[in-house]
Amino acid sequence: ALDNDKEKINNMNVFPVPDGDTGINMTLTLGAVRKMDKDYTSVGSASSEAASLVLRSARGNSGAILSLFFRGMSKSFEGLESADSDDIAKAIRSGTNEAYRAVSKPAEGTILTVMRGTAEIAEAESEKYKGDPEAFFERLLEGAEEVLEQTPEMLPVLKQANVVDAGGQGFVTMLKGMLASLKGHDVAAV
Repeated sequence: ALDNDKEKINNMNVFPVPDGDTGINMTLTLGAVRKMDKDYTSVGSASSEAASLVLRSARGNSGAILSLFFRGMSKSFEGLESADSDDIAKAIRSGTNEAYRAVSKPAEGTILTVMRGTAEIAEAESEKYKGDPEAFFERLLEGAEEVLEQTPEMLPVLKQANVVDAGGQGFVTMLKGMLASLKGHDVAAV
């Protein structure tokens, strides 16, 4: 999903530096998970391997933030055979916290804001979606999109450029890809 949308995301890239590489960096960072070819017996082992690969492949600010998000999620999933909505909510919060710790002066209106908003929705509504991971991910995606749409109001440079945050857009695109896969419709690179 990120690979397919990388140019769109690159074109939104105005903060912190308008260097047009956020989509590429996020794609290269998450592309590492394609190397996962083992059959995993638990969410803990799969998330650990994914986090390790993503951390080693992190590129740029957005890639570093995304890789730390996955490291935090992996720590939360450690030792779990499977994950329900409560476990996923805790993992998203853990990932968000890990990503925030990596940024010395977090700015509102960035990928971090979208992560935090997603974590808040996950925590507030996980109980409602117990046993229905598709509906839970649909709600997370919907909430992330709502937060993303607010980013220009939080960060003047985005409003001036008439775009949402590129890293936040990449995060939403990633969630869309996850949801598609969860529904059995893996996204193919075009």
